[in-house]
Formats: sequence, C-alpha cells, structure tokens
Amino acid sequence: MSGMTPSAEQWSVYSAAQNLSAVLHNPNLGKQSNFFVRTWGDAFVENTEPEKSLYLPEINYSHFESYFIQYGKRIKRHKRLLQYKSSSKILNDTNKVKEEEVDLREIPEVFLKQDFKLTDAGIFSIIFRNGEKCSTNCTSELIEDLSKYLDIVEMQIAKHVSQKSEAFFHTMTSHDTIMEQMKSTCREVHKLREKLKKVDHHLAKNPLYLIGLKRNLMNNVNVFNKLKLMATVLQTQPNIQLLLSSSDYVSALELIANTQKVLANELAGVTSLRHLPQQLKEMLKLIDKMLHIEFEKYAAADLHRPLNSCKSVLETDHLICLVSGLLRQNQTKFLEIYKQESITAAQTLLKQFMIEALADAEDDQEQCLRGSGEVTLSMDATHWMKAFSAASEALEKLLQRISSVVEVINGTADLSVTSASAKISNGFMDKFLSFEEHKNIKRKLEELLISVCDYCNERLSSIVGTQTDQRPLSAYQILELSKTIDRFTKFCEEISGRQSPALHAAFKIQAGNYVNKFHSQRKSKLTMLLDAERWKPAEIPLEFQNLVDNLSSSSVIRELPSSSKEENGDNEFSIDNRVSNSLIVDNQHFVTIGTVLILLRIICEYCVCAYELTLLAPVIGKNLSELLRMFNSRSCQLVLGAGALKTAGLKTITSTNLALTSRSLQLVLWIIPISELILVQYPMNL
Repeated sequence: MSGMTPSAEQWSVYSAAQNLSAVLHNPNLGKQSNFFVRTWGDAFVENTEPEKSLYLPEINYSHFESYFIQYGKRIKRHKRLLQYKSSSKILNDTNKVKEEEVDLREIPEVFLKQDFKLTDAGIFSIIFRNGEKCSTNCTSELIEDLSKYLDIVEMQIAKHVSQKSEAFFHTMTSHDTIMEQMKSTCREVHKLREKLKKVDHHLAKNPLYLIGLKRNLMNNVNVFNKLKLMATVLQTQPNIQLLLSSSDYVSALELIANTQKVLANELAGVTSLRHLPQQLKEMLKLIDKMLHIEFEKYAAADLHRPLNSCKSVLETDHLICLVSGLLRQNQTKFLEIYKQESITAAQTLLKQFMIEALADAEDDQEQCLRGSGEVTLSMDATHWMKAFSAASEALEKLLQRISSVVEVINGTADLSVTSASAKISNGFMDKFLSFEEHKNIKRKLEELLISVCDYCNERLSSIVGTQTDQRPLSAYQILELSKTIDRFTKFCEEISGRQSPALHAAFKIQAGNYVNKFHSQRKSKLTMLLDAERWKPAEIPLEFQNLVDNLSSSSVIRELPSSSKEENGDNEFSIDNRVSNSLIVDNQHFVTIGTVLILLRIICEYCVCAYELTLLAPVIGKNLSELLRMFNSRSCQLVLGAGALKTAGLKTITSTNLALTSRSLQLVLWIIPISELILVQYPMNL
C-alpha cells in the first residue's frame, strides 16, 4: 500500500473481488471438502457467464465503424489541442512556483513564524543547537547561514519592491499629506461626536421622555375606558331585565349581541368577566323561549277572538316586537306554530257554526257532528245552505285576519333587511336578516297562506260532500252555492296567489248530481209527453213565440221569459187569450205538435241551467244532445213504427200525422245549431 500514488483510490473491504462472509454463508452451495484449501482471490468462486439473450442483437465493431470514421479525426485533433494547452500551462505554473519558492524553502520555518522571539528558550535552542559548547567553526557557519537567509529575504523584498515600486514611492511621498489629513479627520470626528452628544441630549432623550409620558397617558386613558366599559358591561343584565319588562325584545337581543362582541374583542381575557358570556347565552335561550310562548299566546288570542271585532290585527305593536325578536334570533319555527294555530282556529270556527246550524234545524235529533266540524246526515237544504254560507263568510273573515297578520310579519321582515343594510352602511356591522333568510321568510309566509287556504277549502268541500240526494238542493240553491264557492275561492286566490281545486271539485260533484237529476226528470217528462201525444196541430200561445224570438237572436239566455200559463201533468194548457196556429221563424210558419212546444221550453231550461252552472256547461250540452236524440228516436218509433197506435190510441197513421211530424222535426233542426251556439258561449264566461 505504501507504493500507491496519492491520486490512487484507498483500498477498503468493498474493493475486494469476492466477499468472504457472503461466500461462506451462501445457502445455495453445499458443503465442499476442498473449501479451505482454495486460494483466496478472483478464482475462489467459479464465475459463470450469463447466457446471451435471444431478444437482444449481438453488437460488434461493424456497428460503430461508420461512427469512428466520421468522428475519429475530430477527436484526435481535439485531444492534441487539449494536451498542448495543458502541458504549456503546467510548464508556466511550475516555473513560477520554482522561482518563488526555491529560495524561501531554504529559510527554516522558525524564522517565518509570527511569534518569533529569541528570548524564547525553545526558539533560541533551535537556532543555537550546541549552545555554550558550540565551537568557532559552528558559530561562523551559523553566521553565514543567517547572512544567507538575510540575503534571501532582502532579495525577496527587493523583488516585491521592484514590482510595486511605483505604488511604494507614491505612498512614501504622500505619507505626510495622509498624516495631516488623518489629524484633521480626527479633529472633525471629535467635533462631530460632541455635536452628537448635544443632539442626543436635546433632540433624542427629551423627546423620547415626552413620548414615554404620552404613552403612559394613553395607557391610563385606555385603562380608564376599559374600566368604564367593564362598568357598562356589568349593567347589561339589569338593562336586559328592564327591556324585557317593557316587551322590547329586539333591544334586549341587540344589547346581548353587542355585549358578546365587546367581551370577545375589547374585554377578551378579563378574568373577572369570564362567566358573563355563558350567562348571556343562557339569557338568549330564556328570551327565545319567552318569545315563542308569547307568540303562541298572541296567536291564540288573535285567532279565537270574535269575528265582528273591528280590528284586523290585535295589538300591532306587540306583534311587531315579537316578530322582530324572533327574526333577530333567525327563528322561523313560529311560522309553523301560527299555521297550526290558524288551522285549529278554522276547525273550531266550523264546528261552532255547524253546532249553531244544528240547533236551528228541525231534525236535530238525527244530527251528529264529526271532529272536523262536518255534518253527517238529515239537515234540510235550507238550513244546510244557510250554515254553509255563514261558515264561508266566517272563514273569509278568519283568512282576512290571518292575511293581515302575515302582512305585518312580511313588513317587519322587509324593515329588518333594510335596517341591517343601513347599519352596515353606517359602519355598524350588526347581523340581522340576510337576503337569503329574507327570501326564506317570504317563501314560508306564502306556504302558510296556501296551507291555510287549502285546509279551509278542504273543510268546506267536506261539508259540500255531506249533502246527499235525500235532501236535494233546488236550482236556486245550486246557483247560490256556486256563487258562494266562487266568491270564497276567488278570495282565497287573492290571498294565497293560488287556486285550490278541492272546493270546486266537491261542487262539481254536487252540481253533477243536480244536473243528472235535472236531465232524468226532463227525459222522463218528455217520454211521457211523447207517449201521450195525439200528433195533431197545437194552438201556440204568445209565450212560445216570444221564446222562439229570443232563441233566434243566439244570445245568452239567463232566465226563462215570463209567462201567464202553467204546465200540468195531463198535457193540458191554460191558454192565453192570444193564441196562434203556427210559429213564425225566419218568416216561415211552422205548424207543430204540443210536445215540441214543451221541448222548446225544456231546451231553454237547459240553456238557463248551463248559464247558472257554467262549470258543467259541457255536461249539460251533452245531456241536451242525448235528450234530442231520444226525441228523434222515440218520434220515429211512435210515427214511422206505428207505436202511437198503442200509446195514444190512434187508429191509423195518416199523411197529416207524417207531415206534422216532419214539420215539427224541421223546427227542432232549426233550434239545434242555435242552442249549440248558446252553450258554446258559457265556458268563455267562466
């Protein structure tokens, strides 16, 4: 290892070709008898070459021949240039080092040390090796060596002086000037320091002292303000109780919120007030509970007071205080409470009116009342209609009262949003109602009105559904019921903005029953008249001529024309003094039978019924067409089929009977398109 050059790598255990411990502990090799007789080295373990890969091509010199030919000359030229530059540089550096160091190496290092002192015994013994025993020859040699060392040093100094001679002589010539400048500079520095002392005393220390006094004053003022703020905060609880006693919930909540902000920011870390935030939270919960209880009491008192009260809203200021407090707490549960209380009030109101109606009814012994205020059976149509009208009017008043309260709540919410934005613009960042919360309040108020109106419509529809055929309604009562329902549904639509279909559906069922009964009565009546018809020309009173004139105008028929005759069951008429033998229609004379005259009146009754029950006008038109088809088929059976021989007792069907039947059917054909035009106009009047 001693023969290795300094540039060679130092040998370590990792430089070995084989690791002895790895070879000895190789579990893949079995025990060998000649293991310890082998020579340690590269051949200690048999080397096996890996097999050539079938997927890799065999690379030889021919693959790189073109590359060597192309770049070989350039690489050789580049190496020669690098070798020439490196050799010349090394030669120059070597010459310079030799010139500078050859002489200095002859001087012992002891003379070149910074702490060289002959008074030091060690240094003295090194220079004078023999001490007192030194001979004259040794002394002369020492003197010669010292002279030689001195000459070398002088030569080096002379060399350096010659190299820096110009700067050296310049320094020597300007030495006096520099010394004068240094003296003047020292004097200026001394004066400057004196001035700085004065400046420090007059302009720094005294102002800093004043600043310190000012800071102490500010600290004292801050402490005083903190104490005042603490005194104000300690008065929060009595002030809250005072505000709650006057029902000023919003001010109490704002006072609590502001106090919490002060405790969290300006009085944070004050030990004496560490329990106050928790106390304020408990007071917030207490106020929230008080607000809900007070609102429930207010809702019950407002909704259950007499309906004839002139005030639309009970104690508006108190309601605004309650709603503002609840909105200040971001509470919307009170709207659900008010909705349930409104539904309860409507149910109680209906039950009360039904009880009063039962007391006035004649058959009250057969009445029983359900939990929702509905009548089961046996109330006559007059009392039932009176009770229904009174109940609908009472519900309208109740809904108007609920709508007024909702308007107050809505207005309070609007003012809450406006006041919050104003406070923000003035610099008071007090959280109240955001725009999203305001939209949520408006949506829930709309849902409240819709739910209450739907409930009232459902309850009234249940009352309408209790009316059965045992106590049928008259046409006038059906018309009054239709007007009452239309008025109530329009009122609910104005309040809630949405139409409830429940009441109209119930009315449609009742009106449908009435229309079916109306149709069956007219149908059976017409059948009886046709069976009893003698098929002879009838005398036509002036009433029917007026009726035909009204039909020919194709205008809406609101009521039957007034007449001075009445129809009886024996097909006999009380004839007016003014009668005619034919009907004049579009300058044509129609001679007809008596049944056709009754049919004209029945058609007008259908038109009047369609006008009164516009909702069922299509059904009435369908029934009228069915009636006309029945008239046509029955007339054919009686005249062409000779059925009149049995029903009316005719001996034979003459040509006069056939001509009269044909003329009567022509009159019916004339009235069919006119009645169709009249019925088509009714749905447009909805």
